[in-house]
Amino acid sequence: MADAALKDQLKAIISKATGGAVSVAAIGDDVALMDLGVDSMAALEVVMELEMQFGVSITDMEAGKEAFTSINSLANFVEANRS
Repeated sequence: MADAALKDQLKAIISKATGGAVSVAAIGDDVALMDLGVDSMAALEVVMELEMQFGVSITDMEAGKEAFTSINSLANFVEANRS
């Protein structure tokens, strides 16, 4: 299980990627990110931030879909693939 600090960091990245349209407070750990309005452009920005901040790459479409299910799944993906 990912720690709260990582989840908070990911929430901030997602909020920034949506231009603030999705507030950090609105992002629950199990809420589907796409239901919050995280579109493909925001998702791409999140992927770039994950690479810069954590050294994590999402190169496979299927892995990306699974990782972007929720904050919990994204945090677990980051922890499992951190360099």
